[in-house]
Amino acid sequence: MITDARVPAIQVDNLTVSYGPRPALLDVSVAIEAGTLVGVIGPNGSGKSTLIKAILGFVKRDFGTVKIFGEPVEEARGRLAYVPQRGAVDWDYPVTVEEVAMMGRYGRIPWWSSPSAEDRRIVGESLDIVRMGDFRKRQIGQLSGGQQQRVFMARALAQGADILLLDEPFAGVDAATERALLEVLRQARSAGRTLVVVHHDLATAAETFDRLILLKQRMYGYGPPEAVMHEDLLTAVYEGRLRIFGKLAQPEAKR
Repeated sequence: MITDARVPAIQVDNLTVSYGPRPALLDVSVAIEAGTLVGVIGPNGSGKSTLIKAILGFVKRDFGTVKIFGEPVEEARGRLAYVPQRGAVDWDYPVTVEEVAMMGRYGRIPWWSSPSAEDRRIVGESLDIVRMGDFRKRQIGQLSGGQQQRVFMARALAQGADILLLDEPFAGVDAATERALLEVLRQARSAGRTLVVVHHDLATAAETFDRLILLKQRMYGYGPPEAVMHEDLLTAVYEGRLRIFGKLAQPEAKR
């Protein structure tokens, strides 16, 4: 395992991704420090989810490279865990909360073997961290949206990955669940993990994340929230006037 603090957890260089003739990302480069909680912001269709999927290797890169702790991503995928958008999951599949969380251990269990006592302990602890231990035998489709998000967080934690990539984990959840999820993210960061989170709410971005990536196909900024959430940058990315609330900004609806 890389321990040199000078080596970025994620190094993206000149990343370009297209869907047919349409570019989703153009020449994106960023070095994400280990142990940071990073938010990815930008308007709808700006390439936020594509950036996450390109780091994971889920979409083909036209150009560019991705390195994880200095290694090509193809050699370091075991160090990455992914929490997808809720809409990307079949919630009717007959699987329990505990079984979903156990999926995080599959990469460490030989194909000829069953989960060990250690695997079950880790899964139990992961469910307890997200406050879903009492629901372990519940079918996943019977849970609320916020509870489902917590279970997928438990799966990512159970994997034991160094980097967690989350695609809009706060979308469609109530305020109490959002606070609970944010506390889990902060605990993971305190444990030394690096987290990259697609986020849609500008009003909470500054208080939630250590660093922000501002995207609209190209990367317009990366750094502390006070540097990235600059009125000029947000106006350029959101293509319209902004209502300013103290140090925060919100895009106005187009008329």
